[in-house]
Amino acid sequence: MRWPPCKPQSRPDAARMQALHVHAGPKARRHLLEHGLRASDVRIVPAAAGGPKGLILNPLDQFIFGPWLGGTDHTIHLLGASIGAWRMATACLADPQAEFEALAQGYIHQQYAGEPGKRPTAQAVTQGFAAKLDECFGGREGQVLSHPRYRLHIFASRGRHILGREGRLRTPLGYAGAFAANLLQRRAMGAWLERVVFSDPREALPLPLSDYRSQVVALAATNFQPSLLASCSIPFWLQAVHDIPGAPLGAYWDGGITDYHLHLNYAQMSEPGLVLYPHFQKTVVPGWLDKALKHRHRATAALDNVVLLTPNPEWVRSLPNAKLPDRNDFTHYALDVPGRVKAWQGAVDESQRLRDEFAALTQLSSVPSLAL
Repeated sequence: MRWPPCKPQSRPDAARMQALHVHAGPKARRHLLEHGLRASDVRIVPAAAGGPKGLILNPLDQFIFGPWLGGTDHTIHLLGASIGAWRMATACLADPQAEFEALAQGYIHQQYAGEPGKRPTAQAVTQGFAAKLDECFGGREGQVLSHPRYRLHIFASRGRHILGREGRLRTPLGYAGAFAANLLQRRAMGAWLERVVFSDPREALPLPLSDYRSQVVALAATNFQPSLLASCSIPFWLQAVHDIPGAPLGAYWDGGITDYHLHLNYAQMSEPGLVLYPHFQKTVVPGWLDKALKHRHRATAALDNVVLLTPNPEWVRSLPNAKLPDRNDFTHYALDVPGRVKAWQGAVDESQRLRDEFAALTQLSSVPSLAL
């Protein structure tokens, strides 16, 4: 969607600009022009990895999975990697608006024990993260897995060969090999790390996974929390999750390694409809190791039916620190936890604008958009 230009300044007046941008693939754009943005047309909602950046989407998530999609009666597939998997699992709980608010507060206030001036150990972060997931979902796996309309698909990355087990030497060596292979070709990284999708067994993922080495495992109560923890396990920041029940043996890491922004073949969905993608940036990057490879950030025909909701970069400059929350804030604020909490809470408070502007768009009979 084209918005009025903003006057260039170091901290723009957020009240004068639109916070939300809407980008759409060619097929999705035609649909928006003819029919507007209707909840009944949404078939898939992806959610990217990206750590604290996902906080900016929290009020938008509350509206989308609360009053908007809450009134639908058709199946919607929810795809997530890392923080995206946590968000999509939260959407499957009984009161998603309250649960998303609790997710944001828990994430904002997280802190891990460690020596002064040093980053917390991977073991400490893993233990803290696992405890938080159990607090959120323990005893409620059944709610997530039996939602009448939502079908959850959690993306994780399984190590192969030298990465089949985590180790002090083998893990950095294995990731060095994966990095080199990915430079040559994304598919080549499949020799080191494969995509594993823990998928709702009631209905198959309605799109092909032929773009990259993949396996699909039935999501169940016994592997829900382990797969979700694995999907959030950033290498070297958290420990790998080994030998998840019902899945091939091995070490499992963050789903964002293989599918950073879930750039999948949505154009080949098995049924007609739109992909609604709330995202924190315009580009949909295939894998975590592709972040520096700008030529892999381009839109492709796979995104033909995708509606991408993103924050306006100029509006982002009005947020605390003139940026989205990110993992570097842990280092920047170090022991100043209240300072980080204040900045992150401020960003979430400001992102109510994204929710309000999206809600207004859903009332229009025709929604123009920027092309992907």
